[in-house]
Amino acid sequence: MYNAREVVPAEKKYVDGMTWGGRLLKRLFDIVASSVGLLVLSPFFLYILVKLRRKGEGPAIFRQERIGLHGKPFNILKFRTMRPDAEADGVPLLAERWDERLSPDCLFLREHHLDELPQLWNVLVGDMSFVGPRPERQYFIDKIMQENSDYQYLYQVRPGITSLATIYNGYTDTMEKMLIRLQMDLEYLQKRSVWLDAKILFTTIRLIGYGKKI
Repeated sequence: MYNAREVVPAEKKYVDGMTWGGRLLKRLFDIVASSVGLLVLSPFFLYILVKLRRKGEGPAIFRQERIGLHGKPFNILKFRTMRPDAEADGVPLLAERWDERLSPDCLFLREHHLDELPQLWNVLVGDMSFVGPRPERQYFIDKIMQENSDYQYLYQVRPGITSLATIYNGYTDTMEKMLIRLQMDLEYLQKRSVWLDAKILFTTIRLIGYGKKI
């Protein structure tokens, strides 16, 4: 049986900076905002689902196992933007901003992170939060841990749709950028608060609203 204490050491080098009350308020916000988002955006969801299904390139919703809170796996949801044979040989590959595996007419969704919208469901059910370290696949976590074992401390918090690293580090298409993202996520872990989360979320919405590709 899974035991979270086996994932994060008892003596923590990096400690969650958010108070108990802050974590409760954050979760309540996640539930309310994701519920409203799913309801308001449902016509847009339906439009994208129909458009993707008409392409006939596999399911419109893409599911992939990621590692979340306490090191537990969950299935992250996205609108499918890559061809079904993107990893035909079974070897996980990092996605690039202008990846050749992208379906041409799905580039807009990818560039503006609209393919991430189904993750509102992940937020609602508690797999993710609006703000937090981006969840990674176990394959890449193992590679990161070979370089810096401090990744394990991120298991203290729910992964997020957006983060400081998402805004300022862009697509993590190299190991170097993965390690930079890790340092930014660890700094966030120690400093995080409801106010910091609000600033990150507002900045993300503002940048996407202005059409910037983060």
